[in-house]
Amino acid sequence: MTDGAPPKTDIHAIADRLWETADELRANSHLKAAEYSIPVLGLIFLKFADSRFTQVETELSGKGSGRREIGKADYQAKGVLYLPEQSRFADLLDLKEGDNLGKAINDAMAAIEEENSALKGILPRTFQALSNDTLVSLLRSVNAILGDIEGDAFGKVYEYFLGKFAIAEGDKAGEFFTPTSIVSLIVEITEPFDGKILDPACGSGGMFVQSARFVDGHRNEKARRLSIYGQERVDETLRLCKMNLAVHGLEGQISQSNTYYEDPFKATGQFDYVMANPPFNVNKVDKAKLEGDKRFPFGLPKADNANYVWIQTFYSALNDKGRAGFVMANSAADAGASELEIRRKLIEEKAVDVIVAVASNFFYTVTLPVTLWFFDRGKRGSEHEDKVLFVDARKIFNQIDRAHRDWLPEQVEFLANIARLYRGEPVETSGGSGSLMSTSFPDGAYLDVPGLCTAAPLEAIEKQGWSLNPGRYVAAAARADDGIDFRVRLEELNEELEKLNGEAAQLQERLAANTAELLR
Repeated sequence: MTDGAPPKTDIHAIADRLWETADELRANSHLKAAEYSIPVLGLIFLKFADSRFTQVETELSGKGSGRREIGKADYQAKGVLYLPEQSRFADLLDLKEGDNLGKAINDAMAAIEEENSALKGILPRTFQALSNDTLVSLLRSVNAILGDIEGDAFGKVYEYFLGKFAIAEGDKAGEFFTPTSIVSLIVEITEPFDGKILDPACGSGGMFVQSARFVDGHRNEKARRLSIYGQERVDETLRLCKMNLAVHGLEGQISQSNTYYEDPFKATGQFDYVMANPPFNVNKVDKAKLEGDKRFPFGLPKADNANYVWIQTFYSALNDKGRAGFVMANSAADAGASELEIRRKLIEEKAVDVIVAVASNFFYTVTLPVTLWFFDRGKRGSEHEDKVLFVDARKIFNQIDRAHRDWLPEQVEFLANIARLYRGEPVETSGGSGSLMSTSFPDGAYLDVPGLCTAAPLEAIEKQGWSLNPGRYVAAAARADDGIDFRVRLEELNEELEKLNGEAAQLQERLAANTAELLR
């Protein structure tokens, strides 16, 4: 650090401090985490909006003239939400002890919506569920702890709280939050430099936020502007997403719709990028409503499982140069019968680019390992059009606590660099992956690494029954001794059991069909 440079703000420490305060207040209230999360996120949003408004207010002061006063249009032209007086954070802090603080904050949110049509019906109005004492403490804590931060720091605090509330809420968290390190790897491998991006299961909008961050970090001749499109079924989650976009200074078209049956953006062939974390193994989707839908060019799966409905939704939305990255249940990589046929067609279309196996415990709602799939419809004609890169990342993780894992920035960068080397692109080391790269790829060129990665030709994939399970292709790393990593071995056995269960279900389905045919 050079002399005189301002000290770097530790956003994690700030967010952690605010979380401890908020969680202590929640523990002394009658509210569950799910009831408490929205008001807290709303106040973080309000502090962000007030900070930006104050900054622009200072810039604009003195720029008015006798003929025209500075007004709402001037603020909005600077990309700032316009705040009426009753919505200013300082005014809320100045309210008297006997005032109805919950109603005052509700009214402040309503006034912001009135002045900023993009947020109409989005901001929370549940502050009267909290006592005056709790609200006073929250307002003061948010103001004191977040008082000196600005810009993207607010967005990082918002994301941090989304993750913390996801842990606290357990199963419900899967509806709105994808762990940030997973999103980061999807974005880094997909490389959304500019164009139209779609997330048909957008939750709280993490894919959009990380994509915008990627563009900001790659300001060059490629990186321009992203146009954001999303679909979300749950109203409360839609609100979280729009607040998340706003707190990061982003805008987009987010539709409240059911992706299985609704296609509000007429998506087929329209998008440069698709990124998503869809719900896994959903059953009882009414396939009769999907017959003839252009989004499913390889036919509908016969199994009562929507995984391949989602997979085709992502594929069909891409234009002829488009890329997709998404989370998928491990079982989809080896699913048989009609799902195998769809997978075979996808592979033969040369759209499947990279498959990454992820360790267990990365998600708050799914303890089993998952797989990341990446499509690239523009790889035809390239030297690797007849190959798929398989990466086994199950032994790469950071253990947060006993039940949760993630990737450190250098691990995300390292895994993304494997794809970059494979594609013949320059690697990146600003995230700290240099030592990992020199250990695995000492010559700075792609090569198959036992236990880590393999570029498998389509002929090998056909011999494996069109499986997209990285474990079938990545050769085992040599062992220095006979010691067994129990956790990894248990995950491998569990994965094998999942595959056998899937095959058993398909055999049962076939047996039932044959029996029915015989009894006609």
